[in-house]
Amino acid sequence: MQWLFFNNLSLKYFLQLQTLIYLVTDIVIILTINLKRYAGSLMMRALHPLDFLFLSLEKRQQPMHVGGLFLFQIPKDAAKTFIQDLVADIRLSKSIPVPPFNNKLNGLFWDNDPEFDLEHHFRHIALPHPGRIRELLTYISQEHSSLLDRAKPLWTCHLIEGIEGNRFAMYFKIHHSMIDGVAGMRLLEKSFSQDPQHQGITAPWCVANKRTKRLTDPEAPISKFKKFTNTLQSQLKATPTVLAELGCALKDKKNHHPDYVSSFQAPSSILNQRVSASRRFAAQSFELARLRGIAQHFNVTINDVVLAICSGALREYLLSQNALPKKPMIAMVPTSVRQDDSDVSNRITMILANLGTHLADPLARLSTIRRSVINAKQRFQRMSSDQILSYSACVYSPAGFNIVSGLMPKRQAFNLVISNLPGPKESLYWNGARLDAIYPASIVLDGQALNITMTSYAGKLEVGLTACRNAVPKMQNLLGHLEDEIVCFEQLMTTCNQDSINTMQHTQPS
Repeated sequence: MQWLFFNNLSLKYFLQLQTLIYLVTDIVIILTINLKRYAGSLMMRALHPLDFLFLSLEKRQQPMHVGGLFLFQIPKDAAKTFIQDLVADIRLSKSIPVPPFNNKLNGLFWDNDPEFDLEHHFRHIALPHPGRIRELLTYISQEHSSLLDRAKPLWTCHLIEGIEGNRFAMYFKIHHSMIDGVAGMRLLEKSFSQDPQHQGITAPWCVANKRTKRLTDPEAPISKFKKFTNTLQSQLKATPTVLAELGCALKDKKNHHPDYVSSFQAPSSILNQRVSASRRFAAQSFELARLRGIAQHFNVTINDVVLAICSGALREYLLSQNALPKKPMIAMVPTSVRQDDSDVSNRITMILANLGTHLADPLARLSTIRRSVINAKQRFQRMSSDQILSYSACVYSPAGFNIVSGLMPKRQAFNLVISNLPGPKESLYWNGARLDAIYPASIVLDGQALNITMTSYAGKLEVGLTACRNAVPKMQNLLGHLEDEIVCFEQLMTTCNQDSINTMQHTQPS
């Protein structure tokens, strides 16, 4: 509980705690290096601590894979055997799978699978008639509920035909220990082309990238250790700034700053209970131009608008379930702090956004969201990326431990995750078939039964909802509520004058 930490522990203790974290991390890294030295002789790669964490978190009711649903339009002049030819080209491809797609678990190591069997991973199925999107989403929900086979490389790819409107789909899922969702989506995008006339298939599991190079040609242990010591030094240098910002956070907490969102202030809700093994996946596309117009009219960011429509949709959904908390719900919004274009490590933190779900007025909710996000971003703007990561480790680690342990099921740092990721701006094609939509599918955990993940693609906002079927009944209704909220803001654009907008932007959240 964050207030206990802030009220009962001094800043000196935070320094001691941070130093302890560094020492523990040092031990883990040294052990990992020794494991890598051993693995090197066996042509294996030791599990990264994060890999081990994602694997350890997995249980039957809590699969730890991410996925994506790709919906394609078959060319009008395509042969009747287009799908069969596509499948045959993939299966007959001489391309060899690259890491991590040819890696399987071997104790505490990733090992090349000498008996790699494409038939185990690549599956061709047809939807039952009438092949509506409803049937497609039902199939994805079922597949996203099942665990991956740990005796094989942890991924599967499903090519799905028989979809109405002369379409087919590809559903790809991969364990989070092998790759994160963003990297996975980008990797799949590299299999496609911006040229509708381009022919030829490069299977997603055969696309080489920076990560592949690192996995096939790992750094020497001494280089790895040097990089770690440099990181440790930079983290220690960041300590004074981190302590200062922790002091500011403590002051905001004590003074009840209206825009400051602290850990564990999220109310209990039906979204924050233990999850079952059953998943429901729902998806829909929205025109980005509509959201952009709303953002410009009210002088806010598109991300503010996205959070506002999610807030309104959640409010209406929970009202329909007679389960709306009296206090505002809190969303965890992943934010990148990377200062380069590398993909070497995870460089993300999170912003806790006050969704203002207790407010009936859409503009009041938008104002609350905007101000809480600005408050968090202003704090991060005063810090470097290393300082942000150290700050986040101090502030959010108790919340993370609570999610993993489940010791305080009625207390949580946030009610749900809302991610908005940038995607391709141009239309993509696969052997001439236009990629119509990309719908991300994510992870839900005990205490976090709903995940909203979005990505932009070719002028659209692609929304993927992943939820525990038992904890979040009739979750698909959220899609209709999202559309209703967009319409609501579009109507407000015609009725609100500039004075109302200025008032909205300067009004303190209630």
